[in-house]
Amino acid sequence: MATVVLVGTQWGDEGKGKVTDYLAAKADIVVRYQGGNNAGHTVVVGEEVFRLHLIPSGILYPDKICVIGNGVVIDPAVLINELDALAAREVPTARLVISERAHVILPYHRYLDELEEDKKGAGKIGTTRRGIGPAYVDKVGRVGVRMIDLLDTETLRRKIRQNLEDKNHLFSRVFGAEPLDADAITRDYERYAGRLAPLVADVSILLHEAIDQGKNILFEGAQGTLLDVDHGTYPYVTSSNPTAAAAALGAGIGPTKIDRVVGVCKAYTTRVGEGPFPTELRGEMADRIRERGGEYGTTTGRPRRCGWLDAVIVRYAARINGLDFLAVTKLDVLTGLDTLRICRGYRYGGQLLTEFPASLSVLAGAEPVYDELPGWDEDISGVRLYEDLPPRAQDYLERITELTGVPVALVGVGTRRSQMLVRHDVFGQGK
Repeated sequence: MATVVLVGTQWGDEGKGKVTDYLAAKADIVVRYQGGNNAGHTVVVGEEVFRLHLIPSGILYPDKICVIGNGVVIDPAVLINELDALAAREVPTARLVISERAHVILPYHRYLDELEEDKKGAGKIGTTRRGIGPAYVDKVGRVGVRMIDLLDTETLRRKIRQNLEDKNHLFSRVFGAEPLDADAITRDYERYAGRLAPLVADVSILLHEAIDQGKNILFEGAQGTLLDVDHGTYPYVTSSNPTAAAAALGAGIGPTKIDRVVGVCKAYTTRVGEGPFPTELRGEMADRIRERGGEYGTTTGRPRRCGWLDAVIVRYAARINGLDFLAVTKLDVLTGLDTLRICRGYRYGGQLLTEFPASLSVLAGAEPVYDELPGWDEDISGVRLYEDLPPRAQDYLERITELTGVPVALVGVGTRRSQMLVRHDVFGQGK
């Protein structure tokens, strides 16, 4: 029995939803530990496609407990809509547990997100405008509303009224925008509280008891390492920590309770939003990968920027997260390409950089240095054993391990659960 943290090694959108769904089959509990509905997971079960934003992917299994940890910021309206959408498709959701310490997104957070992005113009970050950043700002500023506050009518009314005194001043004086109505917001959120109250609990106790009982627990992060507010391509980052260390903080367990960390790595690289991207492709090759890989945001529908696999990034993610294994997704998308490239370093200012730079100006001016490998033409979507992959596909995966120092445990060759090849059991035994 083991506790496993699953993280993205790139800019998010690595296919964590599919890997989470696959690993959830062996897990007793699946925990989402950070982020908000600015991220999404797409999971294919049989002929059905599920797009989840807040609820852990394990909800698609009838016997798994799913947890939204204290590190998540929750938009109650979005969560309720997601619950209703699952219920309409006969997916039971009573096994969902929400941390009483998780913070709540309110309308003034979304409003502020939109106003700030519009004001920045060409300098915008490229947020999803869902209010995630402003909600985390209020959390750190000690004026946030937690789920436990949502269930206390008097506390909820007081906090909304106090916060709107400041926020409405900001809306009208700085942005020239209309103020919001505290009473209307309170009425809506009291209604949400009635709906979500049965799901709210002390998640830390639940998880500690499960660990003591030897349960398998899977912690899933949203976004990816390069969107981490501390370790990502700042300021083009999210407002939380998707990296593995945040799993302990965002779920209420000690770091010594984590057994291993798995990094999800797409067989190429994508990102959404602004910021430098050294291996970015443009033109016909980018369009081909985008269309074959369905590279459009689950939450926003925005087309993703596509490029060759950047091993410098994945090696950096391995160090920051302490990766034990890699799960490489969408290998099938590369089928039919004559030559494949993997970036092993950057050329900048006459020097070869093999470590990921903190400076955005360096990253923006970096010229990728590539290894070239021959591609394969064989259809791999029907392969079910790693050994049955074409030799050139295996060579590509082995080169990823050589450049990152992390063994590949899982390989995705399609969107379905059955299209996951297993080389190592990531749950295995504990430490």
